[in-house]
This record gives sequence, C-alpha cells and structure tokens, in this order.
Amino acid sequence: MKRYWKVSAIAVLALLMMAPVASARGRIIIGGGYGYYPWYGAGWYGPYWGPRYYGPYPYGAYQNTGNVKIVTETKGDKIFVDGGFAGLTGKLKKFPLRSGVHTVELRDPSGRSFYQERIEVIRGKTLEIHPDFKG
Repeated sequence: MKRYWKVSAIAVLALLMMAPVASARGRIIIGGGYGYYPWYGAGWYGPYWGPRYYGPYPYGAYQNTGNVKIVTETKGDKIFVDGGFAGLTGKLKKFPLRSGVHTVELRDPSGRSFYQERIEVIRGKTLEIHPDFKG
C-alpha cells in the first residue's frame, strides 16, 4: 500500500512539473482587491471579520511624451504638427507630443506658412519655440 502512495505521489508531482506555470505571465494591476496578501488570511480587520480590503495600488504611468511650448506675441496663428492642425497660438500655450522628431509649422490666418521647424521632442522635457525671435 505504501508503494502505491509513493507511485501516485510521484505521478502527481511529475504532472504538476510539466504543466505551464500560470503565474509566469505578466500582470497589470490597477485597482484594489480582497486578500492580495494571502498569508494574512481572514481575521478581525476593524469593524468586521473577513479578508482585508487593500485600496488602489499606486502605479506610475510610463510617460512617453514631452511638451512643446510656443512663445509668441501674435495670437490667432494656426499651429500644424506633422501636417495636422493642433490649435491656435493664443489658446494653445503648451501641448504634449510623443518623443521623437516632428515638424512644427505656423501659418497666419490667411493660410500662408511663415515659420517651419523640425524639432526633436525628448521624453519628460519641455521644448520652447520662439518664432518671433529675430537674430
């Protein structure tokens, strides 16, 4: 009988070793949960018996953007980034862009381009553009 239990235990352990591990997959946890720390278990946690609730976990979002700030005296000029309309100079003070190389173009209200520059946006940094600078 002892031999039967040994063989069955070895067979079960062998099957468990061949099964893919479910915890090997990466997880993203955004909210809180009940019983996240299983070794604490159920018990008296304040006003009730049961598993403890753990609030929202702090997580940091990966920021892959930088900011572009256009410093100009004129208002109402159109801002185009990579050929697409972004806003007007009086209203759009600072805006986020993905890190990398972009083309920023300013056009007057009639549609004529008077400023164009190729810029490189760095993650987490603010780039200032001065189109009125003469010199």
